[in-house]
Amino acid sequence: MATALIILAAGQGTRMKSDLPKVLHPIAHAPLLVHAMKSGAALEPDRTVIVAGHGAEAVEAAARDHDPDVIVVRQDEQLGTGHAVAQARAALEGFDGDVIVLFGDTPFIRPETLAAMAAARDVHDVVVLGFEAADPGRYGRLVMAGDSLERIVEFKDATAAERAITFCNSGVMAARAEVMFSLIDALSDDNAAGEYYLTDIVALARARGLSAGAVACDESETLGVNTRADLAAAGAAFQARARAGALDDGVTLAAPETVFFAHDTVIGRDAVIEPNVVFGPGVTVESGALIRAFSHLEGCHVSRGAVVGPYARLRPGAELAEDVRIGNFVEIKNAVIAEGAKVNHLSYIGDASVGAGANIGAGTVTCNYDGVFKHHTEIGARAFIGSDTMLVAPVRVGAGAMTASGSVITSDVPDDALAIGRARQEVKPGLSRKLFEKLKAAKARQQKRD
Repeated sequence: MATALIILAAGQGTRMKSDLPKVLHPIAHAPLLVHAMKSGAALEPDRTVIVAGHGAEAVEAAARDHDPDVIVVRQDEQLGTGHAVAQARAALEGFDGDVIVLFGDTPFIRPETLAAMAAARDVHDVVVLGFEAADPGRYGRLVMAGDSLERIVEFKDATAAERAITFCNSGVMAARAEVMFSLIDALSDDNAAGEYYLTDIVALARARGLSAGAVACDESETLGVNTRADLAAAGAAFQARARAGALDDGVTLAAPETVFFAHDTVIGRDAVIEPNVVFGPGVTVESGALIRAFSHLEGCHVSRGAVVGPYARLRPGAELAEDVRIGNFVEIKNAVIAEGAKVNHLSYIGDASVGAGANIGAGTVTCNYDGVFKHHTEIGARAFIGSDTMLVAPVRVGAGAMTASGSVITSDVPDDALAIGRARQEVKPGLSRKLFEKLKAAKARQQKRD
């Protein structure tokens, strides 16, 4: 059966106390909405429809940045969840399959749970996702009769017996598209809020003789984000899941609670991640690599056998080949470091290529920016760059070449050549003593005047 997703993302989220639409607040460097889209993408939907409202242009841009094929519709007036789903009707015209309604602020529903909902649609006309709540509070209750869902009861309308039910409504629903929109057409706004509630379609379905059922998931999957505290809790939940997944995949985390992943971090088995490592978006670390403590990585690729850190920073475009060494207080940006090359201490390598087996001495800087343009530095295989060398790009240091420590290199260095670019040292015997005596005398005169 074909599947379409409708993701509701129109709310302002006033309790977030922010100008940013609620669904665009980030967890692990991706908006809440993108997390919801990634969860739904596991079903390989034929269409994904985002219902935007508050901050619609920004919401649409974020959605399309993640998936250019997504369809975005507007809910200009927020009249409830049923009304929001109705805005997707035109976008799903001619679609013959199941529709699953998700929420852009409920980002952690597992693919297995959505697959279970899709399978339950073979049995029931309407399927609701429920969870056993540790503290049911004011959640709507799912009133079951065996495997059938009889009705959803809102807390304020529930009897004492119904309030004792701990199986609660997440709001996520599935039905055949034709059935979903037919039931929505029958919704009423005759309630205190004057809104059209999606949850009411269960009672409407039962009144028509259709069947309804529920699929259970862990309560953590239904975690919604309404406040900054919720956002922090959701971030912690994501990190806990990501760390557990990495350990299960054969990654060594020396202190798991101190490692922070992005939403798309990929780490191979037998990689070792030391304490206090932070991953930004777009990082791949291959099997057998070592990321040492207090390093920060984003937008980079680290190959097998490479060692990074401690206290290293890899920025977007950093490509490390096998057995590369990146040491303490080294920053790499938009640079390819070939196999076996070493940048071990206190260096910046940006907009550059470093050849296999090259050694970059401490304090080396590729001077890549002239205030307007970025320029490229090429360092050949087996080159030896002396400590405190300034490489003023664009410049090339040839294979097997060497630069003397403290040099400023402004012209290309041929293969196997030695380049020295520093002022000649002069020694003035006894001058240091004379200068110090002069300075101390001046200080004594100043103190006497004071």
